[in-house]
Amino acid sequence: MTIKERYEGVISTFLEIMPDPKTELHYDTPFHLLLAVILSAQCTDKRINIVTPALFERFPDPESLVASSEEEVYEYIKSVTFPNNKARNIIKAARVLMEEFGGEMPSDIDSLMKLPGVGRKTANVMLSVVWNKAAMAVDTHVFRVSNRIGLTRDSKTPEATEKTLVKYIPREYVARAHHWLILHGRYVCKARRPECLECGIRPYCKYYAALTKEKKS
Repeated sequence: MTIKERYEGVISTFLEIMPDPKTELHYDTPFHLLLAVILSAQCTDKRINIVTPALFERFPDPESLVASSEEEVYEYIKSVTFPNNKARNIIKAARVLMEEFGGEMPSDIDSLMKLPGVGRKTANVMLSVVWNKAAMAVDTHVFRVSNRIGLTRDSKTPEATEKTLVKYIPREYVARAHHWLILHGRYVCKARRPECLECGIRPYCKYYAALTKEKKS
């Protein structure tokens, strides 16, 4: 199977079984999505969705967050991972939004990455989710699944994975593909025990082909 055939098979299957995938983070504005994504680093979306309703109500915009304190923000997010650092970062991010962008969320990767707590992955999430741009955010699920399936060839870094995925996935599907791979990794192609028999893309999966060959031998 060529790499082109693998991509075509995976994409066509996902289009059939998951035509309109969405982020599982709850949000109502781009600013609140930014907070949720920053908070979600090394934490589950489920936990973030428990924490954010009260946080969003208290801080509806960057201005209200800037006027707060790390101690107050901490009380809202203390059950997430690294709450002290994240409280500091979201206040700093809100301050930069106010000072450099007039309180409006920028829509390009370089500007987004000027915000404290925002790396390339978070910036790409914002671009793909808010503006439906052809941006591929590579988290642990995307990185693992892409290598396991064979969409990438032993990529060593998230940046290398991103580059390969964007090269082979048609531009109109990149934003959706980000969600396809995350959700597939979260619920089917799990880290320790992938559920191959429940997987719709196994005919195109390098890992499953190797597993099948091994059992036959």
